[in-house]
Amino acid sequence: MDFTDKVSNRSPRASSNSSRTARLITEPAIPIVPPIVHSSSYRVNSIQHFLQILKTGGHAYIRLNNPTCECVEKAVNELEQGEGSIVFGSGMAAISTSLLAFLKPGDHMIAGSPLYGCTFKLMSLLKTFNIDVTLVELTDIAAFKAAIRPNTKLLFGETPSNPLLTILDLEVFAGLAQQHGLVSVVDATFASPQLLKPIRYGIDISIHSATKYLGGHEDLCAGVATVRTKEQLTLLHGARTLLGGILSPHDASLLLRGIKTLQVRMERQCDTALHIALFLNTHPAVALVRYPGLPSHPQHDVAAAQMDKFGAMVAFEVKGGLDAAITVCNSLRVFQLAVSLGGVESLVEHPATMTHGPLAMTDKERQEAHISDGLIRISVGLENVDELVSDLQHALERIGV
Repeated sequence: MDFTDKVSNRSPRASSNSSRTARLITEPAIPIVPPIVHSSSYRVNSIQHFLQILKTGGHAYIRLNNPTCECVEKAVNELEQGEGSIVFGSGMAAISTSLLAFLKPGDHMIAGSPLYGCTFKLMSLLKTFNIDVTLVELTDIAAFKAAIRPNTKLLFGETPSNPLLTILDLEVFAGLAQQHGLVSVVDATFASPQLLKPIRYGIDISIHSATKYLGGHEDLCAGVATVRTKEQLTLLHGARTLLGGILSPHDASLLLRGIKTLQVRMERQCDTALHIALFLNTHPAVALVRYPGLPSHPQHDVAAAQMDKFGAMVAFEVKGGLDAAITVCNSLRVFQLAVSLGGVESLVEHPATMTHGPLAMTDKERQEAHISDGLIRISVGLENVDELVSDLQHALERIGV
């Protein structure tokens, strides 16, 4: 008698238990990792069946939805605590689709500055669709209020902002939008849903470049938007269907894998970032450190109230301007010189020439956004904190301050 026979021949308890056991044995096992469903089309039973899918949900064509993508959407929505989440092929696809879903020609929106370089560039593109955009200081709620017009439909902001890590008071921001019947949209990529849940504060749409912390391994491109109401979910899903920004099933599987380790990665990365910010804050070659966890940060109290931790992004300005900043970036060895952020590897970039460089902003636009030539942005990964500090110490010594 083998092991299976021994199990099946154990003393039965009750007939109901025996039948239940038999049913469980014959049911298929459930995979721990959801499968990657690559199919682009689905066979339907009839025309009526197809129309029913379009009306109530189901699968007919990959641009509408995909089972693997839906697994990610459920996982993100659990983190965000919204009405529902929708995944996209990139963070910019999530932003552009969200804006186009709620704006039409003749409408006006207000965005808080500074903005990520490509988002800033998108504002100019919107104007070609006869959608007017007004930029105001991100933390100046009075300026947002003063800029509201009869045709204003949407407020947009980042928190923490890219690259200055400015913090937006979400409760006040959402309150202003609700008071005037506007849609509030926040890009919270720098925080991740682990540290900040904008929907909790009344924000209508919370956006993340899932390429960053949600993915966490620099091996995928994705975006996600979470909404506060069912009506918003329907509008956004329809816009994604028309604009075609669906995430690929393969990248969706990678993203789901990354989400599983988000909490443990963020714990370590945030602790290391605070340690590095404290080191930079006392270094003689550093003129200014921008990190929400430092009491010297202008919005430290707001960050402490609405974020679980202060994030793993640090921005600092070196003495000596452009040449000094380039020297530091080129001298780092543990930090890798690259755009993007949020992965397990620590990265460094120079906003004035890279993420917010000439392809995205003019010199005047950067000055208006307070992005100096000496500003450096780092994304802290999972390396040993002492090695990261030593790397920064070595690079800062090269500028001789």
